Amino acid sequence: MSKETRSVCEEKTYESIFNEHSETLRNFIYYKCGDIEQAEDIVQESFVKLWSNCAKVIFEKAKSYLYTVAKNIFFNEVAHKKVVLQHQVHLVSDRTNETPEFLLEEQEFMGKLKKALADLPEKQREVFLLSRIDKKKYSEISDIVGISVKAVEKRMSQALIMLRDRIGDI
Repeated sequence: MSKETRSVCEEKTYESIFNEHSETLRNFIYYKCGDIEQAEDIVQESFVKLWSNCAKVIFEKAKSYLYTVAKNIFFNEVAHKKVVLQHQVHLVSDRTNETPEFLLEEQEFMGKLKKALADLPEKQREVFLLSRIDKKKYSEISDIVGISVKAVEKRMSQALIMLRDRIGDI
């Protein structure tokens, strides 16, 4: 069969695209985010979107489509995390009846907090933000992330220890 008539919707063609591009696509995303599990999730989601839209994607454009979808998924995740962090900063800094010294200390603390959160490993940061920002219970986080409740507890504990080390006692 010639490449011009190959359909992405054919299982063998789809499988060959997966086998040819999944590893390099995973590496591409891994180099952007630094988390292999997140990269694998993004690759999986990209291939799901390819399969869902297989009738619209030309075989020769499948690789380009996958890379574009994966990049967009990654950027959407990054943007979401930034919004969550910004929302938290605004919640804390909406007070106006405080002394200038207190506001300065608060601003310095928020800078330390943002840096400490950014320095947390991805998995710990994800669990911490889901718990403290999104107000999710450990069982809900377990379902969202796909790990056991004990693993959620461990990641949260590790995140809190790292945050205490970086920020100190308040």
